[in-house]
Amino acid sequence: MVSDAAVALELAVQDVAGVDVAASVGARRVELCTALGATGGVTPGPGLLAAAVERAAAPPSGSAVEVHVLVRPRPGGFVLAPGELDVQVREVEAAVRAGASGVVVGALTRSGTVDAVALRALVGAARGAEVTFHRAFDQLADPLAALDVLASAGATRVLTSGGAARCADGLGQLRSCAEHARTQLDGAVHVMAGGGVRVEDIPMLRATGVSAVHLSAKRTVADDGGPGGGGDVGYEVTDPEVAAGAAAALRPS
Repeated sequence: MVSDAAVALELAVQDVAGVDVAASVGARRVELCTALGATGGVTPGPGLLAAAVERAAAPPSGSAVEVHVLVRPRPGGFVLAPGELDVQVREVEAAVRAGASGVVVGALTRSGTVDAVALRALVGAARGAEVTFHRAFDQLADPLAALDVLASAGATRVLTSGGAARCADGLGQLRSCAEHARTQLDGAVHVMAGGGVRVEDIPMLRATGVSAVHLSAKRTVADDGGPGGGGDVGYEVTDPEVAAGAAAALRPS
């Protein structure tokens, strides 16, 4: 069993203020993305990336945090259309040049397995920066075999809900994946729990042996953009109270 002290916190954030929140609560990493609620997250623009990397290195409070960039140029499924691997390779290279500590990627074949060819290309483009395989993993029929592929391709970790809509409903698979990664792969790939995580779920997730817990801790701010700005849908921010609650739940008891 992984010790409590080894369970890291990662926050999915969409702006520099989210980086500040992550640093203030002691998160180890942020996954930087945009359009999280609407699409599940897509690649952030270069301006946001540059600002986030700069702020993460010297936040106004707390310690520096790592920035891991979601590389997902479009919403929808994870089977790459012609030309999309080239785009993702370029985005991985750009993220690393901008100072990101890692990237978050995912690609599947039409037969429902990890696209190992694409993953190796993306790992190569990262040039030693950490590579997380995202929740495309949760669409795979054989997650343990997929972990072997990730390890062979050089991925650092996988983000997974245990194949369920919410982590709390995927505890068995999370436990199996964490055990397989430790015992059969000698820790070559780390398993990070994420997907619908609530603060009250975290003790159960810790007990599965995962190395990290990932959540967005987001809330929506009401703000009417008018007919040209999307109406009154508002926008998402990182909630400091939820983030702090998650950090507290991950501290060794």
